[in-house]
Amino acid sequence: MERKKNFYSYETKMKAIEMKMSGQYSNREIMEELGIINDSQIRIWLMWYRKGEMYRFAQPSGKQYSYGKGPEGLTEVEQLKRENQHLQIQLEILKKYQEIERSWYQRLS
Repeated sequence: MERKKNFYSYETKMKAIEMKMSGQYSNREIMEELGIINDSQIRIWLMWYRKGEMYRFAQPSGKQYSYGKGPEGLTEVEQLKRENQHLQIQLEILKKYQEIERSWYQRLS
């Protein structure tokens, strides 16, 4: 029996990263919520995100390791939207970190 390859949209990948980085969801919960079949996919996306390899999220299945920085078909507006989404996620992560840091300092006081 041949297994069908799944394609996940850019938005699904970003939502999975956002959920994982929030610390409020397990891989299993993310998989159930977003319909992701394999938890290793979440780990790979998170690794790409942390390395700043955002171009990988837009590459079609099977092309993730080819040389280049993403599809040529993206308009400037699409590129800016993706960059904006990336920056919004980074900002949310920073806010979460600051909350955790404040709670540590309050415990120490």
